[in-house]
Amino acid sequence: MRLSTKGRYAVMAMTDLALNGQSGRPISLSEISERQQISLSYLEQLFARLRKAGLVKSARGPGGGYTLARGADALYVSEIVLAVDEPIKATRCELTSNKLGANKRLGKEAAAREIGCMPGGQRCLTHNL
Repeated sequence: MRLSTKGRYAVMAMTDLALNGQSGRPISLSEISERQQISLSYLEQLFARLRKAGLVKSARGPGGGYTLARGADALYVSEIVLAVDEPIKATRCELTSNKLGANKRLGKEAAAREIGCMPGGQRCLTHNL
């Protein structure tokens, strides 16, 4: 998957939000900006689009910030990229697009353990955040 800077920054920011917002506390854009070294004004533009797409919820006032609108396991990288108006230039995931062939190669036991598309059960960028 080829991502533009806008798409890459949106994915980085959403990943940061997913990792650091697990307690349910809203995360401010200044926190994300500091950790990810992304301009605050650029994050404001990205999060306006992410909020409009329903991927994040905002909380105003002291202690305000953003939280994920749904669990990280229910968000797809493609949703994030599309929300910031970037075209998706991706090829299909080799393993999931050819699951039958992959199962034959891996054997039944290995295929049963394989929960993702990459070795070790990890998922490629076309899968969940």
